[in-house]
Parts: sequence; C-alpha cells; structure tokens
Amino acid sequence: MVTAALFVDVPPLPWTGRFDGDGAEHRRWWQAVTSYAPQGPAAAHPAPVPAPFSSRTAVILGFGSDEGVRRNKGRVGAAAAPAAIRAALGPLAFHSGRDVLDAGDVTVSGGSLEAGQVRAGQAVSRIIDAGQLPVLLGGGHETAFASYLGVAGSAAVREGLRVGVLNLDAHFDLRDEPAPSSGTPFLQMARAEAAAGRELRYAVVGISEPNNTRALFRTAEELGVDYLLDEDCTAEAAQSFVAEFLAQVDAVYLTIDLDVLPASVAPGVSAPAAYGVPLPVITAVCRQVAASGKLLHLDVAELNPDFDIDARTAKVAARLIATLLG
Repeated sequence: MVTAALFVDVPPLPWTGRFDGDGAEHRRWWQAVTSYAPQGPAAAHPAPVPAPFSSRTAVILGFGSDEGVRRNKGRVGAAAAPAAIRAALGPLAFHSGRDVLDAGDVTVSGGSLEAGQVRAGQAVSRIIDAGQLPVLLGGGHETAFASYLGVAGSAAVREGLRVGVLNLDAHFDLRDEPAPSSGTPFLQMARAEAAAGRELRYAVVGISEPNNTRALFRTAEELGVDYLLDEDCTAEAAQSFVAEFLAQVDAVYLTIDLDVLPASVAPGVSAPAAYGVPLPVITAVCRQVAASGKLLHLDVAELNPDFDIDARTAKVAARLIATLLG
C-alpha cells in the first residue's frame, strides 16, 4: 500500500506520556503513535471499498479551527483542541491492534475557513484512498464540512458506496446562513449532495429540543433527517436507533460533537449542555459503530481547552477515540 503525501500546516510533533517500560505490556499511546511518512503519490486507481475496519491503519489529523465558532457567535478556542486531545491520549494505555500514525495539523488562520476545509478534505480523501482510517481532530464543528469534502471526494463515494453521516450532537447544525460556520455544515452537505445527484443520509443522536428552533426542526424534516432527542436517549433506544441507521448504509462517517454530553462531563465546549446524553450511552454507540465494521471516517469536534476543567473534556474525547480504535 502506498502512503499518499499530505499537505499540512504543522508537521506531527513528538507525543509524550508516562513511561513504564519499553515492552508491549507497558505500551501507551505516546509510544505507539508514529509519524505519518509519505512514500509517494496516492494509487492511481484506489480500491472503492476500504480494507476491513479492524485491519486499517488509523491516521490522526488535526484541524485547528475556531473560525466557524466565531462566525456562529460561540466561544472561540477550539483551534487549540487537536493538541489538547493528543496530550490526553498520550498517557493512555494502548490496547489497539492497529497501527496509528500522526499526520500533523491543517490550521485555519486569518478567517480563511473555506480554504482550510478544502485542504483538510483533500487530506482525508487521500487517507481513505490509501485504505486507511482518518481520525480528524477538530476544531469547531465546521470540522464536519471538511470531513464531508474528504469523504465525498474519496473513491469510496465515487464508486457508489452508500455513506451515511451519524452525528452525536445536541444540535442539528442545519442553519441557513450567508457564510459557512460551525452551525451550517450539515445543510452544506445536503446541498452538496443534491448538486451531485445524491441524497444526504443524516442521523443525529442527542438533539436538545430547547436548543434547536422550530425552523431547524422543519429543515430536518424537509431533509428527511432521523434524530433521537437527548431525553429519549436510553441505552436501548440509542442502540435500536443506530442499528436501524447502520442497516441502511454501506459505510459511516461518524462525527462527535462533545457538547452532546452533559456539562458535568464535558464542560470545555462552546455550548455546554444543560441535559446531555450520558457518557455510557455515547460510548456504547461508539462501540456499536466500530463493531459494525462500517466506519469509514470519524472526527471529534468542539473541544475548547480554554473552558475545560482539569482537562476533563479532552480526556473524554481521548477515551472515545481509544474506544473506537479498539
């Protein structure tokens, strides 16, 4: 397999963590993760169907952006999230059987959100087409449109794979605004899919009714969005909802907006949740998606280290990533 060159703004930096020894039984994430080393151009004719999920190398890519949050009138600071998530992952014990690479960061500066999304999307496409699993660390939830560009531009979609978008989030993020932001990515996706002659398959776990207007619910209905309210997110209801969604698609792009969790669990976000979905339910959903073998791409968004408490939210993000990667 050829590893494609990626064009990042910040190269991968050394990981750090507790040292207990060099043996496999002592291994932690900081010892397991190695730098992404491009070996040449991507394959001219990449396979449309990726390798089995359990055997795919994971490639971590940061998306240092809070421009979308700023445009959405939220609390900025998410641009520092990729480093914070890596710092929380580094000391964790490494139990995964897959290789994990770090490709560095694409960063947004000077308000150039759209250009940054395109660059991150191109990197995600190359990773997918190399038969690997991209793990995009946001960033505000404008990260999701960068992810979409990568998934939609991959051979998997070009060759007809039915990809669904599963969002763990308190918000639909279907705002109709003049400029793209952290509140618009899924409406952008729907319009891009329609322009391509496809229909967006979009489902959300954790919608907060008080935090989404009637207009947003109407847009969701018009687009055929399936959703589960936060108050209805029992373990059984979430399992059934996700199972039904998974049955309709060949592959899944999973996006985790950390504000789906209660504020006590995830205080370090732009919009902390007054109610939220319990962490065990979100963890079970992640295990369910991973066990399906259909995970094509994942991202984690909306961590804001400036408002975190004892790195609590960063540690939750790290734990969820470790769960998904096995």
